[in-house]
Amino acid sequence: MAGPTDRDSVQMRLAAIVIAVTMLLWLAVQWLGGQYGWAAKWAFLADLAAIGAFVWSLLVTWRIWRRRNDA
Repeated sequence: MAGPTDRDSVQMRLAAIVIAVTMLLWLAVQWLGGQYGWAAKWAFLADLAAIGAFVWSLLVTWRIWRRRNDA
């Protein structure tokens, strides 16, 4: 199996950062919404944004995995 290229390493790092930051921001928005009594629509908007970021990270990770297996 071939090792990761520089491009793959950068993309893996970016996907990891997106996952970590998304989770922290999602938790913060959920907590703030509970503290300040925000409407449920804002919680759903935060959920939708987090799902989008997680799906993007999953697709990037899948592409890296496919590229490494094809090599």
